Amino acid sequence: MDFGDIFAVDLPAVGGHEQAGLRPAIIAQSGETPYDRLSTVLVVPFTSRLRAQVFPGTFVVRPDAENQLRSPSVALVSQLRVVDRRRIGRRIGVLAPEHALRLRTELRALMSLGS
Repeated sequence: MDFGDIFAVDLPAVGGHEQAGLRPAIIAQSGETPYDRLSTVLVVPFTSRLRAQVFPGTFVVRPDAENQLRSPSVALVSQLRVVDRRRIGRRIGVLAPEHALRLRTELRALMSLGS
């Protein structure tokens, strides 16, 4: 499990506008030591509701042989979440390099980390 991998993740409902339920999500942390020993994982959820791309911190990923998504999906970077590893299901695929770069750019902007 590494940055840019896409897994099925069961996101718990928390009663707000956050995504919930079983859905694809992008791993948003390094799989390297010491982070691979954490019991939690940073993820960016997807939604298939394309109108969500009007919000800041989003980008569209179209299905391809690498990501194995079933439909065009919007990465909701502004909904970056921490989930317990037990909520991570099967590996679906991996982001293309251009989408991984876009994810890094959006994460930097979200957290004001600069370039």
